[in-house]
Amino acid sequence: MMERQEQIKRWRLILGESAEEKLSSYGEGGSLLDDEARLMDEALAAIYDGTSGGAFDSGSGSGSGGRRKAGLGASSPKLAKWLADIRTFFPPDAVSVIQADAIERKGLKQLLFEPETLGQIKPDVRMVATLMALRGKIPEKTKDTARQLVKAVVDEIAKKLENDIRRAVTGALNRRRHSPLPSFASTDWKTTIRKNMKHYDIERKRIIPERFYFFDRARRSKEWTVILDIDQSGSMADSVIYASVIGSIFASLPSLDTHVVAFDTEVVDLSEQCANDPVDMLFGIQLGGGTDINKSVAYCEQFIMDPKKTLFILISDLYEGGNQAALIRRMGEMKQAGVQVLCLLALSDQGAPSYDDNVAKKLAQFGIPCFGCTPELLPELIEGALKGLDLQALAAHAGAAKA
Repeated sequence: MMERQEQIKRWRLILGESAEEKLSSYGEGGSLLDDEARLMDEALAAIYDGTSGGAFDSGSGSGSGGRRKAGLGASSPKLAKWLADIRTFFPPDAVSVIQADAIERKGLKQLLFEPETLGQIKPDVRMVATLMALRGKIPEKTKDTARQLVKAVVDEIAKKLENDIRRAVTGALNRRRHSPLPSFASTDWKTTIRKNMKHYDIERKRIIPERFYFFDRARRSKEWTVILDIDQSGSMADSVIYASVIGSIFASLPSLDTHVVAFDTEVVDLSEQCANDPVDMLFGIQLGGGTDINKSVAYCEQFIMDPKKTLFILISDLYEGGNQAALIRRMGEMKQAGVQVLCLLALSDQGAPSYDDNVAKKLAQFGIPCFGCTPELLPELIEGALKGLDLQALAAHAGAAKA
């Protein structure tokens, strides 16, 4: 019987107050919700009840007809309590969803401008996307709090991905491969000393090397060029955030010449900001607007000095507002020249992305894989690309939703 009562309570929380009378007939009478469940119900009703009141205008009392009047308006103290309640009663993943729904359903975005409420919001990618979209409207008093929230998300993403990306790049480039050709400038002193320690001459107090080790002279300090070309249309918000952090990790690796470009109908080169501070870069991105992918790809071509040592990653849903035929031709020529080309339709934790299937299939005919990718899978793909592996096979192996 206890299990049945628990099921009824759960359905009451899901369906809301309008289902109270009907569900009561299946129970043992009395209130379906205990005190804690009542608080949960009030927190949910603030977002999901079909009401239009202010920020808990009538508290948890009853309005006309006995229905609770709830909603989110301009009352920061009551909003702060609501934020505290949902963080108390629901797991982190659910909190993120509820916060996002609050923004869409009840205009919570206006209340992101108050430091005391913004400071209580659980930082996540979706909230950062909202702040990016509103960046021009954020008042001075809130900017520091907003920046701290964005930095917390950026740091969390970097912490998860940095080691794997560094390991993938260094593993692929294998900088410890040695050359038998002597060159003082390319001497690997650390390896030479370590390998010759057994030849230490006690009388002379010095190592007499039996063999010197050299790095391959053909290897440059910047061995590969990596270009991230990021679609900053509104639908790509999560991808923009992840790509910005990943771009900053690439930029920190001395073996890579990294370029980060963002576009809508215009193109902006964010390489310098990305290398210095990805948080600044994110606040410099303008989400929304049209899309001219071809224009951006044309801009990126100037960075390709050695096609066979270049990785070009286009992050876009491929809904082209510019010259679609020119885009497909340009991408095909890039691939044929020897560039390793990837098209990530989405770089996020979400499900299968919405994208232009026609363009994706035409690019796939050139051997350019087009797929949605979670951030955790990207290091494997990067390593494969730098090793010159078949990217279409690698994308399929990684479980990506390839076009």
